[in-house]
Amino acid sequence: MGMALMAFAAPALAQTNAVSVVETKALALQPKLETWRRHIHQNPELGNREVKTAAYVAAHLRQLGLEVREKVGVTGVIGILRGGMPGPVVALRADMDGLPVKERANLPFKSVQTADYLGETVPVMHACGHDTHVSILMGTAELLAGMKQQVPGTVVFIFQPAEEGPPGDEEGGAPLMIKEGALDNPRVEAIFGLHINSQTPIGTIKYKSGSAMASSDWFSIKVKGKQTHGSQPWGGVDPIMVSAAIINGLQTIVSRESELTKAPVVISVGKIQSGVRNNIIPEEATMLGTIRTLDAAMQKQVHERIKAMATTIAKAYGAEAEVDIDTKTLVTHNDYALTKAMAPSLIKAAGENFVIESEWTTGAEDFSYFSDKVPGLYFFLGGMPKGKTAKESAPHHTPDFYIDDSMLFTGVKAFTHLVFDYAQYTATKK
Repeated sequence: MGMALMAFAAPALAQTNAVSVVETKALALQPKLETWRRHIHQNPELGNREVKTAAYVAAHLRQLGLEVREKVGVTGVIGILRGGMPGPVVALRADMDGLPVKERANLPFKSVQTADYLGETVPVMHACGHDTHVSILMGTAELLAGMKQQVPGTVVFIFQPAEEGPPGDEEGGAPLMIKEGALDNPRVEAIFGLHINSQTPIGTIKYKSGSAMASSDWFSIKVKGKQTHGSQPWGGVDPIMVSAAIINGLQTIVSRESELTKAPVVISVGKIQSGVRNNIIPEEATMLGTIRTLDAAMQKQVHERIKAMATTIAKAYGAEAEVDIDTKTLVTHNDYALTKAMAPSLIKAAGENFVIESEWTTGAEDFSYFSDKVPGLYFFLGGMPKGKTAKESAPHHTPDFYIDDSMLFTGVKAFTHLVFDYAQYTATKK
């Protein structure tokens, strides 16, 4: 038997054996998945502060006999499973952090936790579903560890902190985990990740080839005018009025300058701060906002135009504008060849009628930093209860956010099939 044929045969054999047991094993894990998820939901922690969550994960991985590395990227945890058959190194990723949101849903495992965030005491909630991601990856680790001898190659389980962004000026999230070796030793060849979605029917999987999620840039524009009495605006330069003109101008970058048939662009101002009282035109005004793009060239163009437009408009009114843009995430790009090859794995997990090739979204994910380094596939798993519609379901990052966790086993199946099928895919390319 030739070397190429031998390389194909081992993963193919593992694949045949695995498919016959994954369904049963994943379904049997469902009670544990709910227990883990609800414990984590009731005890959320903010980015770079996931100390208890990380300890909970690490203890589970050690119990399974995995190699465990802790404090990677502040509180990140990495588990390594070396399978009993030859194959590639594949990474699976879940994010762990909650958000400063007060939960309104009346659940028996409702969060009542608070934490310090930039000097303020804030409520904390898993308002984006990261608790389900952790549970699904813990379950995948348990399933694969239980059939270790059939597993082709090595599986790296990445439990990542601070996906929503680290506090203040701290480093964190995927960039810091990568910097500290999350994709090295062993060297990861491909990475897979998922995100629960509260407005997608439970058990349904959505994915998209190429650009799938937007880059996220945060910007600040400081307008410097000249203070004067509110009754004598001609005696100064009104930074609030100038800011209003800039805000209107920014929207023309979207509506008149961006090639929206190529990819969407969103520019939103989320905060404007200025002044101290009614009858004083202040010296300065500051705007904070976000930029979402799904094309790297368009992202660069938008940055240039925001800077030019803000400074030019300010100058026209006798003011000055300082613009700062900070990139938080890249465009989340699903490798075309990998996505095409792995789509059947998603169908195995959810069923052909429950897998949808979807449109892109202007939401952002720092999984993009992982898939910028190695080929990646990021997909969505539905958590909206049966009988509900998307309009009836609260969106992510809101107090009423809710996930039906009764089909988390679908995520475990998807991850498990991706591990086995990727090994077969790489073997056929040799």
